[in-house]
Amino acid sequence: MKEEIKLFFKGDIENDLETLKKYSRDASIFEIRPKLVVFPKDSEDVKNLVKWVNQKKSDFKNSPKSDFYNLSITARSAGTDMSGGPLSESLIMDFTKYMNKFISSDLNSLEPNITVQPGMFYTDFEKIVSEKGLMMPSYPASKSICAMGGIVANNSGGEKTLVYGKTEDYVIGLKIILSDGNEYEIKSLSKDGLEKKIAQNNFEGEIYKKIKSLITNHYSLIKKAKPNVSKNSAGYYIWNIEQADNKFDLNKLIVGSQGTLGIITEITFKLVKEKPYSRLLVMFLKKTDILPSLVNQVLKSKPETLESYDDKTLLMVFKYIWSFAKLLGVKNLFKLLWSFLPESKIILTHGFPKLIILAEFTGETEKEVTMMAKEAVENVKIIKGVFTRLTHGEFEAKKYWTIRRQAFNLIRYHLKKEKSMPFIDDVIVRPEKMADFFSAVYKILNEYKDKMTFALGGHSGDGNMHIYTLMDPRNSLVKDIVLEVSERVYSLVVKYGGSITAEHNDGIIRTPYLEKMYGKEIIEIFQQIKDIFDPQNIYNPGKKVGGTKKDIAKYIMKSS
Repeated sequence: MKEEIKLFFKGDIENDLETLKKYSRDASIFEIRPKLVVFPKDSEDVKNLVKWVNQKKSDFKNSPKSDFYNLSITARSAGTDMSGGPLSESLIMDFTKYMNKFISSDLNSLEPNITVQPGMFYTDFEKIVSEKGLMMPSYPASKSICAMGGIVANNSGGEKTLVYGKTEDYVIGLKIILSDGNEYEIKSLSKDGLEKKIAQNNFEGEIYKKIKSLITNHYSLIKKAKPNVSKNSAGYYIWNIEQADNKFDLNKLIVGSQGTLGIITEITFKLVKEKPYSRLLVMFLKKTDILPSLVNQVLKSKPETLESYDDKTLLMVFKYIWSFAKLLGVKNLFKLLWSFLPESKIILTHGFPKLIILAEFTGETEKEVTMMAKEAVENVKIIKGVFTRLTHGEFEAKKYWTIRRQAFNLIRYHLKKEKSMPFIDDVIVRPEKMADFFSAVYKILNEYKDKMTFALGGHSGDGNMHIYTLMDPRNSLVKDIVLEVSERVYSLVVKYGGSITAEHNDGIIRTPYLEKMYGKEIIEIFQQIKDIFDPQNIYNPGKKVGGTKKDIAKYIMKSS
């Protein structure tokens, strides 16, 4: 196989044990060894490999014992996905080695934008845009290690999503290689533009024609199935393809599709201006049932972010305080301990909080953000059991943000036997239902506290909860726990009208539970979408459609 691909592929092709082992893992609970890892030099490499895979699949479609029978391509950037999205037993295509470049930009216009390749790391992207005071605000918490292709493939969101929305709102153009092996430009189309696309006598024209027909024929069913939450990455996001201004935009479908519909080679992002001033309000809650009331009161003052973490997270930070000091860049431990004096006073006076809420206010002047934060302090005074701290200075704010963003990595580092095992890590319900949902989730998880360590955090402003779980992968019960707890928690999500994944996407870990959330008819529509774009199933199979609970059990890592 490798020698055949070498005949037309300019980039690198690797199948040594070290490379295959590296690409067997992402940030999920899975371990799957690929056959080959390829590093394309350019779009021509991608196109040629897609055509070769298509031909081999066709030639060996009646030979199930052949290596070519299940041949596929899984695109990968930084490999920080928590769902198993970039893992495969076939070909992995890594874009970070060569296709990681800046293409073009217009950063000085009233509508600034930038075009990059999918392998560009977010840190490199951020350097370019931040020099102009701009940002792509849907970056995830993993921004220090993730890449732009993964952000698009997962339709990522993060701490600024409350105000700015998700990645789908910032992708205004894509270049993508569809399963016919040709590269196409995807952009928003007017009614006339859509009609012209449908009239094309080619593969692209057929896609537009069939997707338009699918939406039209099942409009009521599709509309009814849309989750009533502010963000969702479960399944194919078919609800926003047809827009209110009569525009038709396939970017809305491709963003978040985890490389199952085509391979992205260029991305054009819309950018927004970053506000220069910020002020952080920290709120300590004695009980979780006041969370909906608190969120409503804080939202009146228009925070840019509204984040949270629980008492378990804070306790573990205190437990590993010296390592936390290193994360903050503090060499004097006494200085760090002294900085926790305000929290210590609150804890001594009112008891240990069940939840800590962070509300960040941003604006054009320091006076503006201080007024917004102080208004929020006044607004929450009507709620009993809330104690507030308005931070002073950059270091104090950094302390709280580091707990929110880095605490779980800190915990994972110190627990020697237990490893990060994310599997119910990204559920969402409406904010007004969070208190009851919180209570019910804790009740389930507490039944397993002798088998796994867990902590909760997330985006309180929109009801998105991240459940951090750690287990010993050598425990023979891991598979049973993952399947059992997933079933129970996702049943709870459905009961409360939420989504099983707001940001982290489906991958291997959640694809089998999509039917629980949407029902059989919508799953059939998802399968039709996959078949329209990828009739030979060459793009990242088993994600979004076709994945099973047997796959989850089969691929869970044995130890590490």
